[in-house]
Amino acid sequence: MQQTATRQSFNVATQQKTEIINITSQVQQAIATTGITEGACTIYVPHTTAAILIQENADPNVHVDLLNALDRLVPKDLPYLHQTTNKNAPSHIKAALIGPSKTVFIGSGNLLLGTYQFIYLCEFDGSRDRTVWLRIVSDLAV
Repeated sequence: MQQTATRQSFNVATQQKTEIINITSQVQQAIATTGITEGACTIYVPHTTAAILIQENADPNVHVDLLNALDRLVPKDLPYLHQTTNKNAPSHIKAALIGPSKTVFIGSGNLLLGTYQFIYLCEFDGSRDRTVWLRIVSDLAV
């Protein structure tokens, strides 16, 4: 019997202060275990200095350009009021700009992404162990 909704999670160990990590295969594997073939998957990161992004994977320079643009938009040397020991105010702002979640449709048991689209975890305050939560929902009546 097919479930109508399920929750799953997986962990990602980031290695750098800022990085963009492809998590598409982990999300697709989680969907495959549910038996849900038509529906939607929400990908959510419960962290205030990380984010979820859907972006191109064909040219790695897209990620470099994105991180460089975010650094220009949110410089690390401004007089931020949020001054913890690790001075991570820019990390919070970058995560807020990208956002903590994205929803992707599922068709025939697969993520319905565009030709060059992939799902990424954005790390803005690493290295850390991050958790990614998934909510996978079926469109089909049980």
